[in-house]
Amino acid sequence: MFTQFGATADSLSKASTMVFRIGTDAHLYDDPDDVNITPLLDSKFDSEKCEALKRLLALIAQGCDVSGFFPQVVKNVASQSMEVKKLVYLYLLHYAEKRPDEALLSINCFQKDLGDPNPLVRAWALRTMAGIRLHVIAPLVLAAVGKCARDPSVYVRKCAANALPKLYDLRLEENITTIQELVGILLNDNSPGVVGAAAAAFASICPNDFSLIAKNYRRLCETLPDVEEWGQIVLIGILIRYIIARHGLVKESLMGASHSPENSNSEKEGSESYFGINEKTNDIGGVICESEIAEMVSRSYLEGPDKYLSQPCSKIASSVKDFSDFTSAKSNDDVKILLQCTLPLLWSQNSAVVLAAAGVQWIMAPKDEIKRIVKPLLFLLRSSDASKYVVLCNIQVFAKAMPTLFVSHFEDFFVSSTDPYQVKALKLGILSLIATDSSISPIFNEFQDYIKDPDRRFAADAVAAIGLCAQRLPNIASICLEGLLVLTSYDVDIASMDEEAVILIQAINSIKTIIKHEPSSHDKVIVHLALKLDSIRVPSARAMIIWMLGEYNSTGHIIPKVLPTVFKYLAWSFSSEALGMKLQILNSMVKVLLHAEEEALSTFKTLLNYVLELTKCDLNYDVRDRGRLLQKLLSHYIGTHELEESAPDSTLHVLAGHIFGTETKPIPSEPLAYRFYLPGSLSQMVLHAAPGYEPLPQPLSLICNDTKYESNMVKDMKQPRNEATQSESYETDDADSVSGSLNEESTSGYNSQDSKTGSSGTRGSHESGSTSNDDEHAVPLIHLSDSGNAHGNQFGPSFNQNPDSNVLGELMFIRDLESWLDDSPGSTHNSVELNTVSQSLARISIGDISSRVKPKSYTLLDPANGNGLSVEYIFSSEVSSISPLFVCIQVTFSNSSVEAMSNLLLVEEDSGMRVESSDQVLTSDESSKMSVNDVPALVPMEEITKLEQGQVMQRTLQVQFHHHLLPLKLLLWCNGKKYPVKLRPDIGYFVKPLSMEIDMFSIKESQLPGMFEYIRRCTFIDHIEELNKLENPLAKDNFLVICETLALKVLSNANLFLLSVDMPVGTNLDDASGLRLRFSGEILSNSIPCLLTITVEGRCSEPLDTSVKVNCEETVFGLNFLNRVVNFLTQPARL
Repeated sequence: MFTQFGATADSLSKASTMVFRIGTDAHLYDDPDDVNITPLLDSKFDSEKCEALKRLLALIAQGCDVSGFFPQVVKNVASQSMEVKKLVYLYLLHYAEKRPDEALLSINCFQKDLGDPNPLVRAWALRTMAGIRLHVIAPLVLAAVGKCARDPSVYVRKCAANALPKLYDLRLEENITTIQELVGILLNDNSPGVVGAAAAAFASICPNDFSLIAKNYRRLCETLPDVEEWGQIVLIGILIRYIIARHGLVKESLMGASHSPENSNSEKEGSESYFGINEKTNDIGGVICESEIAEMVSRSYLEGPDKYLSQPCSKIASSVKDFSDFTSAKSNDDVKILLQCTLPLLWSQNSAVVLAAAGVQWIMAPKDEIKRIVKPLLFLLRSSDASKYVVLCNIQVFAKAMPTLFVSHFEDFFVSSTDPYQVKALKLGILSLIATDSSISPIFNEFQDYIKDPDRRFAADAVAAIGLCAQRLPNIASICLEGLLVLTSYDVDIASMDEEAVILIQAINSIKTIIKHEPSSHDKVIVHLALKLDSIRVPSARAMIIWMLGEYNSTGHIIPKVLPTVFKYLAWSFSSEALGMKLQILNSMVKVLLHAEEEALSTFKTLLNYVLELTKCDLNYDVRDRGRLLQKLLSHYIGTHELEESAPDSTLHVLAGHIFGTETKPIPSEPLAYRFYLPGSLSQMVLHAAPGYEPLPQPLSLICNDTKYESNMVKDMKQPRNEATQSESYETDDADSVSGSLNEESTSGYNSQDSKTGSSGTRGSHESGSTSNDDEHAVPLIHLSDSGNAHGNQFGPSFNQNPDSNVLGELMFIRDLESWLDDSPGSTHNSVELNTVSQSLARISIGDISSRVKPKSYTLLDPANGNGLSVEYIFSSEVSSISPLFVCIQVTFSNSSVEAMSNLLLVEEDSGMRVESSDQVLTSDESSKMSVNDVPALVPMEEITKLEQGQVMQRTLQVQFHHHLLPLKLLLWCNGKKYPVKLRPDIGYFVKPLSMEIDMFSIKESQLPGMFEYIRRCTFIDHIEELNKLENPLAKDNFLVICETLALKVLSNANLFLLSVDMPVGTNLDDASGLRLRFSGEILSNSIPCLLTITVEGRCSEPLDTSVKVNCEETVFGLNFLNRVVNFLTQPARL
């Protein structure tokens, strides 16, 4: 009957499974055959394509490799079906890293989808682009993220925030500033979902850049309750770090109270026992001083336990905080709003959120308000075992530093039979910490029941907890000793070592710990244990009893009387004892001998001599070595009477006294070697610094930047945001327009700043020109001309046709440029420049600076790796006569060895000059006209037949690179040996100077708006050093110094043509706002113009806020060129 019933149940189960599978895609997992997938992918019906793609994804879920279908799947990326597009994106995201060449073929489709009206399509496209982890398309992905960060859809902006850490993981150093700017934009979002994702990106990218938090702190606190749960955890950690770095610790909190003057005075009075256990009973009957542990918790949170515990005790005890560095929770609004916004999160449904909110209250709340975290934490003990373990680990830390929090809730920590062992052990530890005189009775009864638990390991932990309670509460020490002695009366055989023996060892260890604090009143306990030596057969337990006999051999009147009998028994059983027992017997006999009285001295000498003779024949070399050491060390004790009288004060006598102690010293206070990590962190669970763990920042570490942060906040409040441009970019039919301007907000900010400086006077530049009149032979620096003259006729030809003129220059107003812009067709560029040209500008010439241009030198081979051969190279501004695809490089060979070198030659690598990384392959037609499989060409170099010692020779190479970002692998032959080297390209020399007039520059610039215009901001500081070098600051104009420094920096790193230099005309001679330099060039490979405009803001004597704008038809090249310009402008000048 049972068999038939089981068959029926099985049939019903299969039938119900089939019913639930109806209408689902579960059948796809039943057919592992993929032979029919290719026809379905090539079908003209979307339903069949969906079926094939679902089957592919099912095979991927089962672990099958279906990358062979990549070409067929990629061609469906342009499908109009939403479902097909979604499935294709999922497939591409999975195999993009394995098939980078084919994945890059779909980049144009991704960019087109970024302009789709459906926000889901835009989000899918962004997720897929960010998932293709290739350095080559990183600028495109960055531009896409910059667009999507301002998307009207909340979901798209959230996907943009999630894509930022993926970009940051590519280690694009030149784009770090842009990525951080995008993080700041997303943190300022109005949607809580976006803020949560932006907080995660902030924690991954720039966790210590609190300037982004300072601008939006209050709004982030107000948004915190509405952020998704996992975003709340990250955001809470960011906000508390900002508060401590900005305002310091709260003096009313536990961490602040640990640094109070009262505690500091007590530390000074007893600095030697700083880590010790104070013998002062507190209000709950404990002996551990809360202030000491609170001090350790505070400094461990700030410094990290590893650094804190490694400091000497005296140094830690003597360190006193500056009490003016603390803030108050009552008067500080930032602290109050954080505490108020995290208080409702204590009752969140997510245990991690509750723990994070409790951590804020624990660190920042006043001591009398910390109790608010108790009930939410205890409520979490009803959750799963894993959550319970994490919560208990943190409660244990709280109980160590502040036991009074949980004193009245001790019953919540009673062990349940269903608790795992780890949870039981934590509850025992907490109970031993919060036990008081009033609660010890029920707790002790619980411990007695725990000793009977079948899990003997847990029972041993209960015995250890009894010992801890006896140490904390001296009033119950005698009761605990009686119970522990009862446990030692059980007969435990060696065979049951893993069972009952563990409890016996722990019981004796607890007794030993209790006796340490008052041995004189427990001599009878020691004698009681000594009498049980014959019945206790566990070696570790016997060794602890022998240790107590040797350590307290002169305590009381009973112990000295039983020692001869006990040691006669031990000498008799010495040969049959375990190794640890033998060593302990030897140590204890020596201690007894050093403290023995005259009447028992001969007995102990005889016993020790007998035991030392036994050690000579022992099978263990440790015992033999210990016996020989003691034989030599105690020769004056166990030798002849004459030897005793002749050398009573010998060195051996003194040494023996120091090793074994001639008198029993009081037990010193044990250091509190607790390791505390931030609440809720993984490190607190594993008790070591987990990867990524960082302690709290130093208090008031942002005090020096206070003014800057406040000014930025005021600026943000005064400048209204222009939201209209965010939605306009998605109304165009051109999908490529999505990858246009990288930072529209920075552009609008640039306009607003220029419009502010435009209010200066138009005739105030006479003063700036008067500084150079001190020199009789000098030509006046500035010549003002009529503003009605045409700029194209006067400035353009004179500047372009005679660039090497020594005349300092002619200057004129260019107000007519504004009228030309008004007549031009509507474009984003016109709107960008409209406010700038309203300012009075003057055009100047900085003369011939070509002799001062010094291209950057790169090392191709270091002398240490080339046996004295040093090879360096610089990029030349010459244009190759062979092909526009070639770049000219000047290579310098230097022999610093003691011997001559011969046959020096640079050739291509035999392997076809593959690129440095297999995943960095470019297939975009937009970035390069050459094929991916083309081998880069190297024009044969003229061989250097011989290079003498100390000789330097130069050669010019003409190289064709795969791509302007990828290095070229070469082989350097010298003396018959080959050295593999890498020739790294510089995108600044993939262009050549393009001479044009200023009106042509403006026309070209207006024709390259939107996706062909890229803007970034950076800080320029090189001019400060040049200004400081001037002996007479009035001898040279500050504007001219800035212009020359900027021009030299650009021309030393890029092969461009300096077209014009426009400087502001105003009464403030120290305000460089509006200063503008224009450079022009064209790409070598296709002669496409590349325009560069640099505009500065700020004072001449301070770092300048520089806006860099590039206009270029090639998106990838333009973005990479922009990043290169920002990179070398930010780097300080070479010494």
